[in-house]
Amino acid sequence: MAPTHDAGGTARRTRTGKGSDELASSLAGFEAAHPEYRETAHVDELRALEYSRLDSLGITYLDFTGGSLYAASQVREHQALLEAAVLGNPHSGNLASRATTDMVERTRSEVLGFFRASPDEYEVVFTPNATGALRLVGEAYPFCPGSTYLMTFDNHNSVNGIREFARAKGAAVRYVPLTPDEMRVGPESLDSELARPARDRPGLFAYPAQSNFSGVLHPLEWVDVAKRAGWDVLLDAAAFVPTNDLDLSRWHPDFVPVSFYKLFGYPTGIGALLARHEALARLVRPWYAGGNLTFSSVSAAEGEAHGFYRTPGTAGFEDGTVDYLGIPAVGIGLRHVGRVGIGTIHSRVTSLAGWLLDELASLRHGNGAPLVHVYGPAGTDRRGATIAMNVFDPTGELVDSTVVEHRANFEGIALRAGCHCNPGAREVALGLTGDVLAEAFRGSDQMSYEQFLHVIDGKTTGACRASLGIASDFADVHRFAAFVRTFRDRPRASLSGGTS
Repeated sequence: MAPTHDAGGTARRTRTGKGSDELASSLAGFEAAHPEYRETAHVDELRALEYSRLDSLGITYLDFTGGSLYAASQVREHQALLEAAVLGNPHSGNLASRATTDMVERTRSEVLGFFRASPDEYEVVFTPNATGALRLVGEAYPFCPGSTYLMTFDNHNSVNGIREFARAKGAAVRYVPLTPDEMRVGPESLDSELARPARDRPGLFAYPAQSNFSGVLHPLEWVDVAKRAGWDVLLDAAAFVPTNDLDLSRWHPDFVPVSFYKLFGYPTGIGALLARHEALARLVRPWYAGGNLTFSSVSAAEGEAHGFYRTPGTAGFEDGTVDYLGIPAVGIGLRHVGRVGIGTIHSRVTSLAGWLLDELASLRHGNGAPLVHVYGPAGTDRRGATIAMNVFDPTGELVDSTVVEHRANFEGIALRAGCHCNPGAREVALGLTGDVLAEAFRGSDQMSYEQFLHVIDGKTTGACRASLGIASDFADVHRFAAFVRTFRDRPRASLSGGTS
């Protein structure tokens, strides 16, 4: 598959042999229906230059919500930087350490700039990933008896996990339900929940700006609504920011966790917590470690101050030594995405997702039964380019998502199957009730792992997820739709995960 160029200069991928004419015809129809896509033509050029390994390896990558792809130039620029510099541990004061400190602090500024977050309001704490950022909030938030941790039903497991910190400190834990049809939160449900906490007790409201399961875009306006009601707000932006603009000069959540590999692929192992100064100052860490304190004592450990002085600000939340060689690559990635433009990426993936959603909705077995069920909105209104779905056979039997993923692997298509670390969304989508699931956990602390797997058999069904990102093009969604058609009129029993 090689890039060619039409009269308008748009890079195309052509296939030789069967299907290339049909692809060209479908592309023409798609562009006629989505003229905004042609305005993103420079991304086709970018794909040919920066992501050519996709086509050379014959891979259709549809797991951008799991992890974005890095541009070749990001790796080259980072390598050149490392080859030309002498960088030491930033906790020293020598020349090499000062050079590192300058790079780390410059990257902090670049992160703030990318999200248009004023340094007068926000700080950047570097973490291993978004989960690490969430752990910092969970362990240090001032939960207490009478306070509340409130979440939407479709949070990532790392957001759900904060409930264990809340419960340990005597706080209440509540969830806002989703509607099964579009996987959204009913405004009445949210309003009633936000109105419940006492204003003299800390309350933390956490929700994803974009569900990593259904792709639903929850309103950023909820940040203001919740804060007016007296809540602190944790906005999980990990699945949102790769294809949407988050303007922290307009919206002011207290805590924003992100993973940079989800935004631009490289480096992995570095995330950040963007936190408002006042919110960060209210966090009380339960321990200290090398790297986050100014001075400690063994002899004075029983004294009134427990023998340590924690470094104020972001340094007090960065345990050990940060990944100081990797952090400069964050700035490189941010500049790469900035050159492409989040608005361009958003417009491109939205049009591609719209075509794919329409195509999936049209697929039928010979008897008229639907081939696919999409969980979440049927169109692109208030939804991102993350599409969760399941394939059904002609009798309406669900084809296990892992079987679909396995067969996709044989076709060179990278999907994701499972619950995607979002159990609440899966439970709503598949109609798994709390009573049934609670029974599965009864006595689990006395079970072996094998016994637990036996108890939950049949309750682990998930969904396939196709997600688009910076390097996606029409050939990707077209190829995926063609793959889904191969399940037409196939009984579930005939699908073992192979290629037959």
